[in-house]
Amino acid sequence: MADGFSVNFIAHIRSDFQTKFGIPRQSGLVEELESTVVFTPEYRNPDALRGIEGFSHLWLIWQFSGAVRSSWSPTVRPPRLGGNARMGVFATRSPFRPNPIGLSCVRLLGVEEDRELGPVLRVAGADLMDGTPILDIKPYLPYVDAHPEATGGFAPAAPERRLTVDCSPAMLEILPVESRAALLGVLAEDPRPAYQDDPDRVYGFGFAGAEVRFSVDGERLTVLSVTKN
Repeated sequence: MADGFSVNFIAHIRSDFQTKFGIPRQSGLVEELESTVVFTPEYRNPDALRGIEGFSHLWLIWQFSGAVRSSWSPTVRPPRLGGNARMGVFATRSPFRPNPIGLSCVRLLGVEEDRELGPVLRVAGADLMDGTPILDIKPYLPYVDAHPEATGGFAPAAPERRLTVDCSPAMLEILPVESRAALLGVLAEDPRPAYQDDPDRVYGFGFAGAEVRFSVDGERLTVLSVTKN
């Protein structure tokens, strides 16, 4: 039996996230986030997408390109547990895995034909950094992929805590119109590491071509600045 096999990147995603910081912890948490799947030249064949419009959701299988390492650990520290408790890597969705592969469920908004890029997919709810390589795309099948009775281990449900976001309209105008609601949704999910809670600390991340800086005090997040990169 072979020890492994080679894979090809079939596409890359174009998203508003320039770095890993700020990306929602799971796909689908911020539905306002819109991204584009751009296929590599070899796979820009419209026949490969024939029938995909009939599915409302898709699975994206992708590489944690920002977390590729030469070694791995059998245990990791999930942020959901405050970054203190260790759990088995296969009991988590940590990016630090023997094979750095991610799985995300996204909503298909449409298939468009780009003059230079060929057929592209517009999707919502992706939790991928801009430029992330995509290994495969598969349709989401509700009759087998949805299990309402499933148990969630140490992460049984989405966190109920959402922050109140204070951001002036003038700051939001720095961003493209289609990215403004998405930014507010990302901030409400609290992009800080779960174990950090310093009201005097200023955080920042790149989003939609701008640098967003903010602080958090209790349940309120205040956007301090939004500046063009």
